[in-house]
Amino acid sequence: MDGMHFYQRLPLFGTGLALGIWLVALHLFMLSKSAATQGFLKRFPRNHTIGQVLLAIGMLWFWLLVAPETGPFGRLAMDLGEFNNAKPWMRIITPAALVLVAISVKEFLAVRALGLCGLMLAAPLLGAAFLKDPQSRLLIPAFCYALIVASLFFVGMPYLFRDAVTWATASSKRWTSLCGAGLLYGVAIVACAFAFWRGH
Repeated sequence: MDGMHFYQRLPLFGTGLALGIWLVALHLFMLSKSAATQGFLKRFPRNHTIGQVLLAIGMLWFWLLVAPETGPFGRLAMDLGEFNNAKPWMRIITPAALVLVAISVKEFLAVRALGLCGLMLAAPLLGAAFLKDPQSRLLIPAFCYALIVASLFFVGMPYLFRDAVTWATASSKRWTSLCGAGLLYGVAIVACAFAFWRGH
């Protein structure tokens, strides 16, 4: 286990169970509160306050990865290889970038910040499933790669989030089908966690 980052020490069972339960709960809520959820998603891209909160979470998460290894947050410090010498600068630039972006970016800040959080979330999930034995673990990387692709688009082309919401909410049947698919994926992850991932 020496030399492994904290993310790779995360248990597959616990991480997968948390992800599965979150997916199930989220999509059940989206199904039961369709009108409220759709309204929130339509307003989300222009919600600057939520954007600032998500940006702060994403930037803080990144800062923890470049924090001093001997400090209280050393467990999360990540080896950046040849870029390790740049860590002290990153610790200074990250909070400065947080302030500048939060103030200056007005268009779709919430979507861009959501993309940042999505990219940060993918790392521990992939680490928990890395080189584990059960083939069913691939449910987690598949979700992560979809999350990474979507997050990259959210950061670089945030208007696509608005277009995706418009498409998904165009009909109740489409909305129900998408929510149902997410719900089933979450159920599959929970089932695999209990059936195959215990002890991993």
